[in-house]
Amino acid sequence: MSYLVLARKWRPQTFADLVGQEHVSRTLANAIQAGRVHHAFLFTGARGVGKTSAARIFAKALNCETGPTATPCNVCPSCKEITAGQSVDVFEIDGASNTGVDDVRELRENIRYLPSRSRFKIIIIDEVHMLSINAFNALLKTLEEPPDHAKFIFATTEPHKIPVTILSRCQRFDFRKIALPKVTARLREIVDAEGIRISDRALALVARRGEGSMRDSLSTLDQVIAFCGDEVADDDVQGLLGMVDRRLLLDVLEALIERDSRRVLDAVRRVDDLGHSFRQFCQELVDLCRALILCQVLEDPSDILSLSGDEIALLQRLGKEIAAEDAQRAMTLLMKTEGELVASSFPRLTMEMALVRLTTLPPSRDLAGLVRKLDELERRLASGGGLPAAAPTSAPRNLAAGVREAEAPPKKSEAPVAPVADGGGWPGLVAQVRSRRPMVGSLLEHGSLLRQELPLLEIGFPAGSFHLEQLRDGETLAVLTDIAGDYYGRPVTIRVLPIEAGTRQQAPPSLLEERQAKETDRRKRLREDALAHPMVQAAVKVFSGEIREVLPIDKGYV
Repeated sequence: MSYLVLARKWRPQTFADLVGQEHVSRTLANAIQAGRVHHAFLFTGARGVGKTSAARIFAKALNCETGPTATPCNVCPSCKEITAGQSVDVFEIDGASNTGVDDVRELRENIRYLPSRSRFKIIIIDEVHMLSINAFNALLKTLEEPPDHAKFIFATTEPHKIPVTILSRCQRFDFRKIALPKVTARLREIVDAEGIRISDRALALVARRGEGSMRDSLSTLDQVIAFCGDEVADDDVQGLLGMVDRRLLLDVLEALIERDSRRVLDAVRRVDDLGHSFRQFCQELVDLCRALILCQVLEDPSDILSLSGDEIALLQRLGKEIAAEDAQRAMTLLMKTEGELVASSFPRLTMEMALVRLTTLPPSRDLAGLVRKLDELERRLASGGGLPAAAPTSAPRNLAAGVREAEAPPKKSEAPVAPVADGGGWPGLVAQVRSRRPMVGSLLEHGSLLRQELPLLEIGFPAGSFHLEQLRDGETLAVLTDIAGDYYGRPVTIRVLPIEAGTRQQAPPSLLEERQAKETDRRKRLREDALAHPMVQAAVKVFSGEIREVLPIDKGYV
């Protein structure tokens, strides 16, 4: 005798058997009782939630010998034929394998004739979104003006792929994913009837694997029974399904809250020893963090979470031990880690580092506390309290003004450049060259003036450097000589000489080096002035902070 899988053996036969779709059952039953049955229906929803079963039940309700009735008898010939899929007046068509326009034309011809033995001819098209555009167009006219004896029921998991011209001619029913407690309760009824001994915890694991699909849950239960027999142990279910033990996940979550790095690393080792996928482990940890956050913000999260009462109570207790900001930060980091695990060559290391980081991150700052500290700082500064006694009376009004003052050039006189015949010297020559030949001028900035005894100029560059080779080029040197002659008002001779590495320190600095040295001194002076500013000192004291970097505001940083 052939074995009948649980999903077929325990298929719903009445509207009352449709678990989790009470809104659909009630609407269809009321329509039948009121005699207001539409000619076309669209059932949408995820796989295995009861769309095709609802279509068969609806067909039985319309064609039952005691009906039309909301409670088909399931014993009359019409009900039995529909249940067995053998009714000559109820056509179940797979849209995935009958996608062409010819199939729909044949259906249109068939629908014109009256039913053989039933009250209605009912067309059930599963996965209707797989029909071609031409097939939909061929079906359109029939849907617009159907014969009185015809009813259409379409089922699909992807309603967005159906043309709007079809959608507008159908009554749409959205089937929901079935909540975990309802799936678990239904599985309990089935295993009790089948004589299978299995715990509620194991059934919850089976239901969770189904992800809201009753058919998937029953298929998983079939697999478990085939492996374990009539006695099902929790560990066997855990190992067979490859799911991470909920106790291990909860232990990791508790260790993260307690910032215990050793415990999280030990948990990663156990996951590796058990052979679980680190990506699945991370996904389940993300789901658990989500549940923790919902337990923090909702008084009764049982309607949203697919968890047992004990798990919800534990998460509510853990939620009181961690700030909501920290829980959200943990979930964000774990979601990022889950994406990294897809392509990681070292998944265990990736998982370990993410969990260790979560245990070592400092707690999130309380925003309200920071605002209070800012208010306190503002009051102290406004009243002059808390500032150093030696603070100058002419201190700037704000930090920006203080930085600008710090950046102002010093007023002390600088050593004048030795005058030459033209009054401008070496920097003036470089500026003149840059204005007329920018490329040559930029090369000169890297050179050191070794000798200036007109009409002779000696310019040095590091031996083997790009700048040396460029300026030794005959054409470039000729251009430079002409410009220098114009600048000094007399013919000059220019020699470009190499500076060996051993004598580099003895050569005068180039203009570029002088400018960099001045910028370094300026930044040092700016940092010293900023750190000495009373407002900065007060902010560091209030927030227990440190100054990492000081940026000049005239450089486009603010």
